Amino acid sequence: MESYATALLYAIPFFVGLVLFEVLYGHFVKKQMHNVMDTVSSLSSGLTNVVKDSLGLGVIIVTYPYLLEHLALMEIKATWLVWVVGFVTLDFAGYWNHRLSHHVNFFWNQHVIHHSSEEFNLACALRQSISNLLGYFPLLLIPAALLGVPHKVIAILAPIHLFAQFWYHTQHIGKMGWLEYIIVTPSQHRVHHAINPEYIDKNLGQIFCVWDRMFGTFQEELEDVPPQYGVLKPASTWNPILINFQHVWRLIKDAWRTKSYWDKLRIWFMPTGWRPEDVKEKFPVNIIEDVYNFKKYKPEASSSLKGYSIFQLLANTALMLFMFFNYAQIGFQGLLLFGAYVFFGIFGYTSLMDRRTWAIWIEIFRSLAGLTLIYITQDWFGLNSYLSFGSYLVALYFLITMVGGIYFTYFERNNVVPNLTS
Repeated sequence: MESYATALLYAIPFFVGLVLFEVLYGHFVKKQMHNVMDTVSSLSSGLTNVVKDSLGLGVIIVTYPYLLEHLALMEIKATWLVWVVGFVTLDFAGYWNHRLSHHVNFFWNQHVIHHSSEEFNLACALRQSISNLLGYFPLLLIPAALLGVPHKVIAILAPIHLFAQFWYHTQHIGKMGWLEYIIVTPSQHRVHHAINPEYIDKNLGQIFCVWDRMFGTFQEELEDVPPQYGVLKPASTWNPILINFQHVWRLIKDAWRTKSYWDKLRIWFMPTGWRPEDVKEKFPVNIIEDVYNFKKYKPEASSSLKGYSIFQLLANTALMLFMFFNYAQIGFQGLLLFGAYVFFGIFGYTSLMDRRTWAIWIEIFRSLAGLTLIYITQDWFGLNSYLSFGSYLVALYFLITMVGGIYFTYFERNNVVPNLTS
């Protein structure tokens, strides 16, 4: 986990820099694909994901080394061939994992966050899950295990494979000629993120598009069918932590409400969106019927609130980067506590972005807890070792957070209350 945290220490600024480049490019060519609150929400979702993954939170059904030990039929030496085979088998597993997430109710919950943005840009690529607490992916790597691909090869290729999926989340690149027949391109992935009936559940490949062509899930981007983005059951919130669990919460409520014991069981394994008939009639949910005429989630926000949201995003990113920088010295229990501060911070300021009146209490509680910890330890998880006044800066941040929460809740009035009943 420490090596993963070190990799993130360098990867995160790189990805954020690319997002900023896309924002600036869109501004100068007068084709802006970002709005402030959506982009802050997307980047905040990325923070929650990397904190969760760096802490190793979750339960793994079976590890790849175990499968390799018991299933390997041969051994490929660590030459160029093993890297090629490893990458192809990893991408093959990624295709089926992606397809499973789109077609089974329970697994859709771990993927819906990635599709929740009603924009399509590099920032939405960072909307990654924190609800994937059940680690089953190694089971999809059985072909790699049978071929004897070493564990270290998979461990090195996995983050490379994931990071390589970032670049094609953009509307600024058109079709790419002969590459459209080999790799996943921005055009193909725009189709994947679209909610148009022609595009739903298409182009599930991650690096190579051959799997989609092979298994019948490929769809070309059509000139007369412009992609419309989001999910058919709108998230209607900027809070990425809520989005992560909206779908499973609906499943829990439907399983509780239905009178059929069979439906209580099978709802988890039915196709995505399936609901028991008795519940569907009595408890309807908001579903987009006309993808070309629906109101995007965009509650009114002042320039000061947008600026404050950007400040909070940058501050929490800085805190998280220090957590990764000082990962080994902080220790596991300290990392859990540090991660909780980041999680509560994101939950608080994104709820404030939603204009939730209760967000102020989250902000005050976290800030007071942070100030108390600094007072007791006279430090902030070892920050003073690198910056003598570091804990004072963090204390100042918590004071600003309390003032900001109070100001945007009680002084900057806004009567817009988003609908979260979907």
